[in-house]
Amino acid sequence: MIRTREYRTDDGVSPFARWFATLNSQAALKGRTAIARMEAGNFSNAKGVGAGVNECRIDFGPGYRVYFGRYGRHLVILLGGGTRKRQQKDIETAQGYWADFRARKRREM
Repeated sequence: MIRTREYRTDDGVSPFARWFATLNSQAALKGRTAIARMEAGNFSNAKGVGAGVNECRIDFGPGYRVYFGRYGRHLVILLGGGTRKRQQKDIETAQGYWADFRARKRREM
């Protein structure tokens, strides 16, 4: 089983939770289902978008996306979400979060 955790900024904010809270109930259910599939090891709707960040596509509404990084074999860090319309900006933001997460992990060691 793969565990998921939310990335948090230095001030404790989860960009993923902030985005997820804006979704209507139907979109939130689709998003939660996509995450449950990842937790079960199903990454069929995911692809790499560069700098260690992956994008899980959710075929619903405006083309929702969940951005994440894999830390080891059994941990997924949820970085944020968005739609196809803002895709490039969301990818760049997620890449920045992932770089920050990795840098903080290196300092902990």
